[in-house]
Amino acid sequence: MPFKGYLTVTIEPLPPVVVGETVTLKCNFKTDGRLREIVWYRVTDGGTIKQKIFTYDAMFNTNYSHMEDYRRREDLVYQSTVRLPEVRISDNGPYECHVGIYDRATREKVVLASGNVFLTVMSPPNNISVVAENTPAPFSRYQAQNFTLVCTAKGGKPAPSVYFKRDGELIEVISYTQPSTNEQGGGSAGVRGARPLISRDLDDTKLQRSLSLLDPEGRSARLYTDSPQRVHTQGQQASEPSPATEVIPETVVSREFPRWVHSTDPLYYFSHTHIPQSDGSVVVQARLTWTLNPQLDNDALFSCEVKHPALSMPMQTEVTLAAPKGPKLLMSPSRAKVGDTVRITVQGFQVGSPGNEVFPEPLFTWTRVGGRLLDGSTEREGKELILERVPAELNGSMYRCTAQNPLGSTDTHTRLIVFGTYAQLKLSQTLIESHS
Repeated sequence: MPFKGYLTVTIEPLPPVVVGETVTLKCNFKTDGRLREIVWYRVTDGGTIKQKIFTYDAMFNTNYSHMEDYRRREDLVYQSTVRLPEVRISDNGPYECHVGIYDRATREKVVLASGNVFLTVMSPPNNISVVAENTPAPFSRYQAQNFTLVCTAKGGKPAPSVYFKRDGELIEVISYTQPSTNEQGGGSAGVRGARPLISRDLDDTKLQRSLSLLDPEGRSARLYTDSPQRVHTQGQQASEPSPATEVIPETVVSREFPRWVHSTDPLYYFSHTHIPQSDGSVVVQARLTWTLNPQLDNDALFSCEVKHPALSMPMQTEVTLAAPKGPKLLMSPSRAKVGDTVRITVQGFQVGSPGNEVFPEPLFTWTRVGGRLLDGSTEREGKELILERVPAELNGSMYRCTAQNPLGSTDTHTRLIVFGTYAQLKLSQTLIESHS
């Protein structure tokens, strides 16, 4: 016997929502039959699994708290609503509303109809950071070197837009594809394809210079903006400054500057990668590479900005490139005796801390002036030099701490005085005799 009556089911479409918001799913259905049940499903794994999230059974439940009914042209129109409080990324996906009514002819047979809707849950990035790639790294005194800033944005869904600014101005960049590991390890000068080139390798006639950034779909998009202001003149040669010297008791600080000068404006290269996460978010890593010029880039402010549809305004983090300044050295114990273990430590030196605004992180190297270290090595790396069981022969020895990053290098010297040596005992004896 054919079904008598009708049943239509529709679900109101939903705009994208942000994590933490409350969502109301609305299922509208029209019928002239008697309602049997309403079932809501959360569909997962491409439709293979349906998780029941709400059921209304008309046989055993006469409470219509989820139902609203009214008459239109003698038809019954129902609406079933389901609230999802504080949605999470995992709530993203399709939902189905299944409605069953009794066949008016048999009064027992149940007729089903359904509708579906897709809930899009957005999540703004919850963390952005900027680091210098391959650091800590030494200062290059005699040749130019590439320098790369890496901006990482985590927690975004969909993937956010990421771009760089210098001193508040959008950077004009050239997009390139980041080479694979095999290409990076090639070392052949002929394999240039995707790697960023330093200025002396560039042929401007072969490069298409463009304004680009990463859009939410991962495509390059053109930025309509003026070129950033340049802070130097092409062809202008800067004279090498003389090393500045600061005298501290028993400590000498000297700074060294590079011995080359660039004559062209820098070209910035931009690349990005998307790393999908298990929770549905995407980690975006954007790289900005250029040929470093310490005379021009020292004290330059670089910012990474992130745009996302779930944010009312861009997120931003910034770093100021700066060469290391002479760190203060602390010697412990302050009055070392023969046989003591002496520690010489870089005191209060933190990246970006007041008075020590240094980025990227410096590389600290210790050497002994005019000889080897106590353990026989020529140098040691780290923020602390440990001299175990110092002998009397080290009295008066000078130690050098070199703090360097790609923007510059600075040396700090300090002298070790070992008390209890023969010379000091002789001096004490002379002082005693002079007072007697």
